[in-house]
Amino acid sequence: MSLPHRKHGSKEHTYSRHWLPLSTSCGKTPERTLFDFRLWVTNLRSVSKGKVVSFLMGLTLMFLIMASHILTWDRKGLFLTSPPYQRVRAGAVPNSTGAAEDLWENVRINMKLLVKIIGSKLEYTPRKVPEEKDVIGTNSRLFSAIPRHFLPGVKSPCWYQEFSGELGTDPYKGNQYAVRTKSFEAVCGLLRADFHKHLHPRGGKLFRLRCLPFFYIVGQPKCGTTDLFYRLRLHPEVKFNTIKEPHWWTRKRFGYIRFKDGYQENFPLEDYLDLFDLAAHNIEKGISGNSSGDHRTLITGEASASTMWDNQAWSYLHKEEPEPPFLAQDVIHTVQPGAKIIIMLRDPVERLYSDYLYFKMANKSTEDFHQKVVESVQLFQSCLSKRSLRSCAYNTSLSNAMPVRLNLGMYVVFLLDWLTVFHSEQILVLRLEDYAANLQMTINKVFDFLALSPLSEQREAALYKRPKSNTRRRADRILGRMLPATSELLWEFYQPFNHKLASVLHNKDFHWSNTRWAASLHENVNE
Repeated sequence: MSLPHRKHGSKEHTYSRHWLPLSTSCGKTPERTLFDFRLWVTNLRSVSKGKVVSFLMGLTLMFLIMASHILTWDRKGLFLTSPPYQRVRAGAVPNSTGAAEDLWENVRINMKLLVKIIGSKLEYTPRKVPEEKDVIGTNSRLFSAIPRHFLPGVKSPCWYQEFSGELGTDPYKGNQYAVRTKSFEAVCGLLRADFHKHLHPRGGKLFRLRCLPFFYIVGQPKCGTTDLFYRLRLHPEVKFNTIKEPHWWTRKRFGYIRFKDGYQENFPLEDYLDLFDLAAHNIEKGISGNSSGDHRTLITGEASASTMWDNQAWSYLHKEEPEPPFLAQDVIHTVQPGAKIIIMLRDPVERLYSDYLYFKMANKSTEDFHQKVVESVQLFQSCLSKRSLRSCAYNTSLSNAMPVRLNLGMYVVFLLDWLTVFHSEQILVLRLEDYAANLQMTINKVFDFLALSPLSEQREAALYKRPKSNTRRRADRILGRMLPATSELLWEFYQPFNHKLASVLHNKDFHWSNTRWAASLHENVNE
């Protein structure tokens, strides 16, 4: 993909399909309610007329006060919508296509104004890239542990690291990934069995080969990254770790697994490097000449779909900053300026719906999704009235408040930040729609980008016949498509971002205007 070059110097609320009268109490039948009313009237007869009149007057006064408050809330914009936008009530969830269309007519006025603001705010000056010394200052130990130059003649970024442990001790004891992941715990068992064979004496010290990923599949979630990850593993020159998404650069090195759970325990650099020891052992065979194949050409990679967009940790470290002063790509580029970056995208409207279906475990419905979309758009609109667009895209408080991850579909905001530090030739941007329609063509693009050898006919057949990964669950498929009103609302919301993205990539396909009729094409190829 040709890119312009910029160089570096809670509780869920669900709604029924049918409206209930406001007077109906949850869990009670109409007969019981009528019986209670008759009983109340019977008891009322035993009360004096004066008390009855006083009670009714009090009831009327209370009703008027409540109505006054409701009207006041409406004028003030209860749901965080700032002037001059027309507010759409968050509680207005359509329970039919007709109701959805009526609601959409109310939303359209609001969306036109919001989209106009988004379009104007998208034309912003690129961020100021931090100085290298400042990036190094964020984690001096990280940059002292990884050398500035890697082994010559080896495709992967590898180096020899001094082994400071005692022979006979377990080098993988306490690895945080092994503690939490059974598959990697099993791999550690294999690694420790012959660990001593991979230690090399030099100058009275022992050294081991360490490697970083040659490439990173950085995003986005629900865009086919899992399927691509497992197909690439079938290439004999690609030696993956057993964990698809380490999330080390964005979360776990800071001590966060899920930000809503707060700080837990940071994963050291050594734990992350351990993930690539199997690949390092294979590469080592080529370096030492103990292999008939050219293992110097072997590469490894990882596919944390949070790497492109997730910089929430910085909001905990730099609370006073309106925008993150350092991004994950700043650190990756400083450590590894030659890294290859792969980005998988899809129609952001479909991405958001797939995201909702995948991560929401219960009480899913098209109406609930619509409700959450409206609330999220309102929250983003409120943020945009006070902050820059880029600030809202990265804002942790907003991200945590939005019931659906609306900001993840603002692809161009994140891509432009990656282009401030990496050469355009180092970034490959793919569309899930193309991947689903012509797998062979897209996979060959990836092979060319990574400079991998062509596959034999047998291996190629196995790669293309491999079952799809992480497909949509049957219950979610039964739920069907999102409401037309939701689709139209999101389509209009994302248009300014899509147009900007298509312009940056010089590819009109990233408008996604010609894929609206084929939205179900890639329904079975998800992250």
